[in-house]
Amino acid sequence: MLHESLWRENADVIRSCLEHPFVRGLADGTLSHDAFRYYVAQDALFLRAFVRAYALAAAKCADLDHARLFHELMTGALNELKLHAGYAAQLGIHLTHVKPDPATSAYTEFLLRVAWHDSLAEIIAAMLPCMQLYWYLGTELAASLYPQHPFEDWIGTYSSKEFKQLCTRLEWLLDEVASDCPAVRDAYCYAMKCELGFFSAPMENPP
Repeated sequence: MLHESLWRENADVIRSCLEHPFVRGLADGTLSHDAFRYYVAQDALFLRAFVRAYALAAAKCADLDHARLFHELMTGALNELKLHAGYAAQLGIHLTHVKPDPATSAYTEFLLRVAWHDSLAEIIAAMLPCMQLYWYLGTELAASLYPQHPFEDWIGTYSSKEFKQLCTRLEWLLDEVASDCPAVRDAYCYAMKCELGFFSAPMENPP
C-alpha cells in the first residue's frame, strides 16, 4: 500500500525524530520547562493551520464520505488544540500573542499552499506524516511512562485508540485517492522533514 511505502522510504527521518533530544526528553520526562513551553506555543499555531488545511481538503472532495472523514479529522485536530489550551494555561502562554518561528512558518505555509493549490492526493500526502509520526512516537513513548510522568497527557493523547483510528482512516484515504507519483512522494517527504525541524526549534531557541 502507498502509505506503507512512503513510511518505509522515510525511515531515516522517522528514526531521527524518535532519537531527537526533544523526543527523548519527552520520553524520560527530562525535557526542560522552557523547551516544552516553546513547543506548545508553536504547535498550537501549527494545529490551527492543520484545521484550515482539513477544511480546504473537504471542500475539494467530490465524494461526500471523503468529506465526512475530513470533518472527523478536523474535529480531532480541534480536540488536540484543547489539550494545548490546557497546557498553555498551566504554562502561562498567551496563545494569541505567539508568533510563528521559521520552522513553524515553513511547515504551515507549505501545508496551506498545498491545500489551496494542489490535488486532494497531494493534500493528504502533506498531512499524513504528522498523523503517522505522532501515533508512532506516542506508542513508542508510552512504554516509558511512569507514575506522575510530566508528559503523560501528551503521550496518552498520541498513543490513544482514538488517535490511531484517525491516522488509519487518513492512511486509507491516501491509498484510495492517490497514485504513486513524484508529486505525492515529494509532499510526503517534505512534510516529514518539517516534522524533524519542528522538534529541533525548541532546542535551538533559548527563552
